[in-house]
Amino acid sequence: MYLPEFKLKKMNGTGVSPGISIGTAWVVKKDIRTRTGILLQNEEDILREMEKYKRAVKTSAEELQAVILHAESSEAADILEMQIELLNDPQMERDVFDKITAGKKNAHDALMEVVEILTARFWNMSDAYLKARASDIQDSGNRILNNLGGLQKATPPSFRTNTIVVAEDLSPADTITLDIKNVIGFITREGGKTSHAAIIARSRGIPAVVGCGEAWHGIKDGDQVLMDGETGLVIPNPEQEQISAYVLKRQSFMEKLNLLKKLKHAPSVTTDGWEIKLFANIADADDLETVFDQGGEGVGLFRTELLFLGRESMPTEEEQFALYKNVAIKSKGKSVTVRTLDIGGDKQLSYFDIPAEQNPFLGYRAIRICLDKKDIFVTQLKAILRASSFGKFSIMFPMISGIREIRQAKEILAGAKNELREAQIPFDENIPVGIMMEIPSAAITADLLASEVDFFSIGTNDLCQYSLAVDRMNEKVKELYDPYNPGVLRLIRFIIEQGHKHKIRVGMCGELASDPLATLLLMGLGLKEFSMNAGAIPIIKDIIVHHDLEKAKAIGEAVMQMEDSAKIMRYLQTMNT
Repeated sequence: MYLPEFKLKKMNGTGVSPGISIGTAWVVKKDIRTRTGILLQNEEDILREMEKYKRAVKTSAEELQAVILHAESSEAADILEMQIELLNDPQMERDVFDKITAGKKNAHDALMEVVEILTARFWNMSDAYLKARASDIQDSGNRILNNLGGLQKATPPSFRTNTIVVAEDLSPADTITLDIKNVIGFITREGGKTSHAAIIARSRGIPAVVGCGEAWHGIKDGDQVLMDGETGLVIPNPEQEQISAYVLKRQSFMEKLNLLKKLKHAPSVTTDGWEIKLFANIADADDLETVFDQGGEGVGLFRTELLFLGRESMPTEEEQFALYKNVAIKSKGKSVTVRTLDIGGDKQLSYFDIPAEQNPFLGYRAIRICLDKKDIFVTQLKAILRASSFGKFSIMFPMISGIREIRQAKEILAGAKNELREAQIPFDENIPVGIMMEIPSAAITADLLASEVDFFSIGTNDLCQYSLAVDRMNEKVKELYDPYNPGVLRLIRFIIEQGHKHKIRVGMCGELASDPLATLLLMGLGLKEFSMNAGAIPIIKDIIVHHDLEKAKAIGEAVMQMEDSAKIMRYLQTMNT
């Protein structure tokens, strides 16, 4: 479709909820919060501030309970229930009380300091899902601060027809309580695809663009705004030609959306009868509803580290078991691949002393920590094994570089199984064991590693980063991060070939699995299991069910003869039509 050139100022964010909206901007004014600097004078003051904090938490939880009554989906309600748990987190309370008692800070200042420390910890992570949890902590902190200060609650705004809300960020509660009859879009300065507000926006079918950065200041109250929730494009005060073009695009999008909805229960099978499994990546039991709502067949990557982050001590075996059991039950008998603890690098634990390193992504992390700290590893493995009796679990070890690490990990796993047997605790005796294929040395020796495990899962994010020697978080070189580099694609092909040759399953859980441009190519290279963010499943399924495997194989063969990624991507764009 022809779309006119943009002569006026535009901005590009991240599209997190697809759809085209053209409406009037309503800009949310953000409260400026500052510390009071008031220190407590005596024991009576300390006790008063601690009690004041408890009352504010109780009031905040009651407010969220009231919001839950307005939630239009169990997904939204689950998110708010999680926030209530965060409000009542005993560790947060202990941290606040410590600053009140030891630092003589009032409850307001103590909470601000604790929230700042926690949000900074999550915000500095590269994992998009975990990074998005910073906004949950910030939102919970702001709610308690409001109740600490005794501020008068703002009356919910009454929006006019076709309002597009523009804000620095939107909390899940904000997103749920907005008047959906008149709000047709969200635009925010911050946020990412996995933020809860983005998830709720998608569930309510409201187009949303997040992460616009400082450019969002260019939108004023009352401006006419055109936004594309798929591409992330935002145009303040568009020209009539642009409006007309996007009205047509909106009509086309609605037609395709109706077709995608019909695919939810359709099998993921090519036109010539080949089944391709579509799984999702999750970090919590609450994510499973979205997975199944989008037509996912299970979980290809369950990130377990969320339970370890944002707290002051290691989770116990019982805490871990409770989470994994909840995932197993909510998975409804579908396959769930549980990745063991992947900390280090950008995921630091305040209570676990990981020494400062010049190259943390190449250092003491993931399986290396687990093999060194066997008590931590055994505790997690026992919790996973216990939960496996409630669902269809597989165990996956991350950051494996060679056969010695696999054998060490399997030996520790065998020890954990023996402990459970001796205690007469049931578990799946035949639980499959696999590894992440994300280090070049593992990829190159896939033929040797395949005899040791039941499956491979290709982590393209790190495989690409390590193969190209590119730090994808480094602004100076991140443009060199290229999953379509022929070297990366050849490693992927070799992993798949060796997996099939040794009759083990091969899947992919990296970002490339959710890229529609790569779908036919990966199928052509022999990939039969894709795992991705749940929102991408319908789009990938749409490609699969409208193409045949023979075409995909021809695409794979053609790409393997090409010498540069630019040519590869141009070719794939022509073949995907």
